[in-house]
Amino acid sequence: MSLAIFDLDNTLLAGDSDYEWGQYLVRKGIVDGEAYEQANRAFYEQHKAGTLDIYEFARFAFRPLAANRLEDLLAWRAEFMREQVEPIMLPKARQLLARHREHGDTLMIITATNRFVTEPIAAAFGVEHLLATDPEFRDGRYTGEIDGIPCFQDGKVRRLEAWLAEHGKNLEGSHFYSDSHNDLPLLERVDHPVAVDADVTLTEVAQQRGWRQMSLRF
Repeated sequence: MSLAIFDLDNTLLAGDSDYEWGQYLVRKGIVDGEAYEQANRAFYEQHKAGTLDIYEFARFAFRPLAANRLEDLLAWRAEFMREQVEPIMLPKARQLLARHREHGDTLMIITATNRFVTEPIAAAFGVEHLLATDPEFRDGRYTGEIDGIPCFQDGKVRRLEAWLAEHGKNLEGSHFYSDSHNDLPLLERVDHPVAVDADVTLTEVAQQRGWRQMSLRF
């Protein structure tokens, strides 16, 4: 039984759930619209460029979690799932997950996007194992801080290594599907790296190294 690992945003989804959550908060008037939207866009562009400071972004992204009651956050998240996420869950992504299930593989989503946003998305895809950036939660509220290692760039490798040690598994026969050059540290560790609707940098690396390339959108 091998591990089949999937990036989430712009891989299994036809969009970025982290960015869309921020846009949802703007539309609902939960955050200061113009300023928040500008910052959200700037962080998204930094992510695409590979220059994102994950700690700076997390402090920004976690502020609405810390500023609101859990009851309200959960209600907003359910609406966000219905309105924004379900329409961008790719049918071909579901088919790919199903093929790995049929082969008896262990499925995992590994994403820089925080667990509050991504936990119901992983559940909707039927994926049991999720590694995500964890917002700190104490005494029934989010604190606005990161809990542990952020699940970004080489942090994905470190988080996965800890999970493998905890579960007594290894990367023999493993696959990792991703769209982003930010995931090169993990793509280089698995037996079967796959570039999915990849950005320009990852496409070039995949071509140079003979990695498989595919689309879940077309």
